[in-house]
Amino acid sequence: MDYKTLKTFQTIVKYGSFVRAAKEMNYVQSTVTMQMQKLESDLGVELIERGNGKEIRLTEAGRLFHDQSLQIVKNMEQLQTNMSNWKLGETGHLRIGVTEPTASYRLPGLLKEFMAEYPKIRISLEIANTPALSERTLRGELDFALCSAPDLGTELYFEPLFKEEFVALLPEHHPLALKAVLSPEDLRPYRLLITSATCPYRRRLEMVMQETGNVALDTMEIGSMTALKFYVESGLGIALIPRIIAETQSGGTTIRSIERSLIDMTFGMVCKASAYPLQWAGQKLYQYFTMHLRERGQSVENLTDFIVNVTKGGEL
Repeated sequence: MDYKTLKTFQTIVKYGSFVRAAKEMNYVQSTVTMQMQKLESDLGVELIERGNGKEIRLTEAGRLFHDQSLQIVKNMEQLQTNMSNWKLGETGHLRIGVTEPTASYRLPGLLKEFMAEYPKIRISLEIANTPALSERTLRGELDFALCSAPDLGTELYFEPLFKEEFVALLPEHHPLALKAVLSPEDLRPYRLLITSATCPYRRRLEMVMQETGNVALDTMEIGSMTALKFYVESGLGIALIPRIIAETQSGGTTIRSIERSLIDMTFGMVCKASAYPLQWAGQKLYQYFTMHLRERGQSVENLTDFIVNVTKGGEL
């Protein structure tokens, strides 16, 4: 007994005729007859009384079987529809990770637009730093993550989407506010507010400072990048933060560009190398992010040259 046979039986009952059922299902009549004979043989009961006329009548067993198989057929049809939608990327459950500031400043609007277009796709979101998201992606707990490039030597695939532009955020009347553009050397005499040691943004900042000879800086660690702006406003120091965060400031602070964009970070998609290219709903969401984040972020030049399979030792 299979779904096709059940569907044939339901169609016979609906139209009251083997001939009409065969025509509706685009079968030859002998196929319909053989399906019913096999069904009755498998069940060990007669379902349909076969008279001399073209119309059929159900036996008592046939009426019971019809009533109880109706829901089975409906469930199977719904299952087929769900599977078809899943293959088309129209339904599913996606688990994605994202770092700040994208999680708070870019993703809410994008997800609202995407979920309005694909209401049957359910999304679970985790916000953490790149190392944590990379680890969870590697363990299969996330389908993919939006973050900076993970450490080399892991079985992850990274594809850049845009550059996160960093600027200097200063107290409104800070001496450096007199300059239009700052260099890393300008920061040496002043306290620099930095994020935690595990933050890729801080690691990038420290690398740049070492390259320019600014190793012994006066620093104060603040655990949250989004909180840095409030500590700058209070006069505790200056901070290098993404422009998208800095531009939401109220009074008390000012923004200055950084020379040659030395602190900018490449931001992209991370997934398991074995899961790339993404499939079904994951591909739909990733294509949506690709289109909109590249439009709204600072473009990555020569993008093809930046695509990295981290397992092969690629580097940004």
